Amino acid sequence: MLDDMDIKILRILQQDCTRPVADIGKEVGLSTTPCWRRIQKLEEAGIIQKRVALLDATKVNAGVTVFVSIKTDQHSLAWLEKFHASVKDFPEVMGFYRMSGEIDYLLHVVVPNIEAYDAFYKKLISHVEIAKVSSAFAMEQIKYSTAVPLTFAQGGTDAT
Repeated sequence: MLDDMDIKILRILQQDCTRPVADIGKEVGLSTTPCWRRIQKLEEAGIIQKRVALLDATKVNAGVTVFVSIKTDQHSLAWLEKFHASVKDFPEVMGFYRMSGEIDYLLHVVVPNIEAYDAFYKKLISHVEIAKVSSAFAMEQIKYSTAVPLTFAQGGTDAT
């Protein structure tokens, strides 16, 4: 279970994980060593999975976002494993979800243009049999965040 201090540290790290531990400690009211120990425990517990740099997709020529809905009539374990392994190998796939409801899978894909998406699509369908693929191109990004909401971290369900 996370306490208030852990949550304060996580909020800071989600905004900028490059901040020196001494600065984080000062902001949350801890000295450097106890702050560092808490961060290490959060990493060991798997709460902090990794630290990364977030890139501007447009500036690295991956500015077209596509949400790909996939429906399959294949529900064998062999197909599932082959499909999962195939999709994990595509660097264009930023997110990969098994869904409930009308579609079976949702992929978040980034590419430089429609031609690159077409090449991705052809590679995808060459790996596994898919019953239906529907692609929706994002026209505008209204909100994007990598910060997980911490309002629920202490077991509460209040989103305020």
